[in-house]
Amino acid sequence: MSNLLIVDDDLEVLALLKKFFMQHGYAVETVAGGTELWAAMERHPADLIILDLMLPGENGLLLCQRLRQQHA
Repeated sequence: MSNLLIVDDDLEVLALLKKFFMQHGYAVETVAGGTELWAAMERHPADLIILDLMLPGENGLLLCQRLRQQHA
């Protein structure tokens, strides 16, 4: 089973995406920002990350760059 991590600050979007992917057989974890992203990756590395670009604080592009540096 593939593990997805969805990062978005909109809780309704998170709930909708989580429900959709779980119905299609994925294990899904959702988080609302960068701090939670790093904690989730420590607990259980994801096979795929769906990342919102317009996050408060550290935006999605910066998070993506850091992810590539650390997990490439």
